[in-house]
Amino acid sequence: MEKMNRAMERMKILVGMEEEVIEEESSFAFMDELNQNCTLSYQQRLYGFAICLVSGVACTLLSMLVFFNPIKFGITFSFGNLLAIGSTAFLIGPKRQVTMMLDPVRIYATAIYLASIIMSLFCALYVHNKLLTLLAILLEFSALVWYSLSYIPFARSMVSKVMVACFDTEF
Repeated sequence: MEKMNRAMERMKILVGMEEEVIEEESSFAFMDELNQNCTLSYQQRLYGFAICLVSGVACTLLSMLVFFNPIKFGITFSFGNLLAIGSTAFLIGPKRQVTMMLDPVRIYATAIYLASIIMSLFCALYVHNKLLTLLAILLEFSALVWYSLSYIPFARSMVSKVMVACFDTEF
């Protein structure tokens, strides 16, 4: 029964119902202030999460309709990804979201992912080059997969080993 109570406490902390007690000083003064101003009830958080997630998935799926127009595809696909990332900020809070994204395990994946979103939007909106937009979208999708794998224990090392085994050219 005690294990069940601890598991429930961890779940409440994960979804932001209770604040995790951290005694060290936080260097995120802006994020602390943002968290204090973003006080939503549990139901409001779930609604915000669901609306952003459904909107993000809808944008991503609707982008497939304009796949052969890389500029429109790049805009809708990137906007869908931004909405999907924003949805988790509703669920766990903006401070914890940023802290998790800047974790040493996934800092490079986060940087590449966010840079690829910016690059694909830049290529689609300002450069208007279909080839560059498609390359940026491929990089964005690859970065999304790598970023997502960072939340699953040992997933990135497993995928790396499979890719090395598949593309090993030594006979």
